[in-house]
Amino acid sequence: MGAAVGAALKKILVAILTEPKVLKNVLFAILVVLTALILPTVFVVSIFSGEFTVDTDSLQQYVEANLTAEHIALLSRIEDTMEDIDEAMADAGLGSQTRAAQALYILALGDYADRPGFVSRLVSCFRAEQTDRQLISRINAEFGTDIDVDDFTNVMRNIRSRQINIGDFTDPGTKNNLDLVAWANAAYDAGWGYVLGTYGLVLTEELLEYKLQQLPDGVGPYEEFIRDNYLGLRTADCVGLIKGYSWYDIDTGEIRYGTNSMPDVSANQFYANATEKGPISTLPEIPGLILHAEGHVGIYIGGGYAIEAMGTRYGVVKTRVANRNWTGWCKNPYITYVEETDEP
Repeated sequence: MGAAVGAALKKILVAILTEPKVLKNVLFAILVVLTALILPTVFVVSIFSGEFTVDTDSLQQYVEANLTAEHIALLSRIEDTMEDIDEAMADAGLGSQTRAAQALYILALGDYADRPGFVSRLVSCFRAEQTDRQLISRINAEFGTDIDVDDFTNVMRNIRSRQINIGDFTDPGTKNNLDLVAWANAAYDAGWGYVLGTYGLVLTEELLEYKLQQLPDGVGPYEEFIRDNYLGLRTADCVGLIKGYSWYDIDTGEIRYGTNSMPDVSANQFYANATEKGPISTLPEIPGLILHAEGHVGIYIGGGYAIEAMGTRYGVVKTRVANRNWTGWCKNPYITYVEETDEP
């Protein structure tokens, strides 16, 4: 199988595990079937880790030339099992980890899917709070497998970074400070990268080339690092992390530039436009405030901590406010501020 086909399979695997609607798209589901049938797990992992040129036309031709009645029958069973996993994880209150369960099924546990109680056994390995190592240890114990935790983490890093987790939003229908914090936490947990001029989109080859032309001095010196670390993942710069939240469309799951009354402003313009602000020494305990230093902003998440897109070699990080050089704070003038409650 050529590099172009492998690259497209990488793209499709990530898509089907991050976008539930894709499950209804027959072509995408067929590609997952063929991946599970044709590629050994170790090669699938290498596809996720490598970088190739995507050629979806070649991939579609490959699929059409190789699809058999047996594949179609397997496709139906895989779709059913994926949906069963989705429902079971939701019923267990573990919906935010559904993609991990589906990834394990597709990439490692397909041979066990026809055995009684497979979905229940799979779901029983998950916990509300767990590390990848703890999860894989339980999976291996339950199924007698020998899944490598580093391989799993490499695959999930791509999936988690592409997926925008809004499960902790308090009021998705409005743009507010608490959901801005949830957005920042989700970006930090997913390991978003940093590319100047970006605001949360998946970094494609086309987007990177555009940024290299648009911002040669800010992006060009880091091109090799960006290609090695961020292609295929979501990226944002410091103010882009904040703008991406305001531009996120809850209905479509897309970040739409310039929407929801959020202008495309710089870090300094953001602070200048705020009407409620003060020196960092007067920082109130209000999650979702914007922290400012010359040419840079971050998001205060409470308890003395902030999340910020720090720079190309750092990505989105969590830092102690006292350990950084913030000079001021402000309320985000483009969202509503609400108080935290103790209600679940």
